[in-house]
Amino acid sequence: MESIKAKCEEKMKKTIAALRDEFNAIRTGRASPALLDKVRVDYYGQKTPLSQVATISVPEARLIVIQPWDRSLFSEIEKAILKADLGLNPSNDGKVLRIAIPPLTEQRRKELAKSAKAIAEQARVSIRNIRRDALEELKKLQGAGGVAEDQLKKEEAELQKLTDTYIGQIGQILEEKEKEIMEV
Repeated sequence: MESIKAKCEEKMKKTIAALRDEFNAIRTGRASPALLDKVRVDYYGQKTPLSQVATISVPEARLIVIQPWDRSLFSEIEKAILKADLGLNPSNDGKVLRIAIPPLTEQRRKELAKSAKAIAEQARVSIRNIRRDALEELKKLQGAGGVAEDQLKKEEAELQKLTDTYIGQIGQILEEKEKEIMEV
């Protein structure tokens, strides 16, 4: 029984981590190396994360600087960033790639906030599905005679409390991201 709750909590933690990763990929008006987390560079025939072939730094609030470890990668990195469809245009000076982060328009901010809400809602649905699966597992155990009725009710209440906690975390993460998106 504890293992059902433990498995459930582990899955919920993974859902929160996935939500944070998705939110990191949403571009705000501020530069962040996390914007490039999903960019994969063709490096000797392998799709390699950008962070494994270059140093990524943010010297200013609206500037990302990428310094490849191998000079032959400049064009591949440029292609990968453009292909990632992040709305970013790198400029190459032969030593480093610079990406200026343009300020977001009001309309684009609203679109991004709406997108963030949709992603958060998917995470909430995922949390609820995890709870539903755990409840079904508990009911199967009860049907097999492994759990008493009062114990089942107690477990259901604990699962609900766990679900409420994680749904609250999603709300908090969404609120922070919306604030970050809407700040000028």
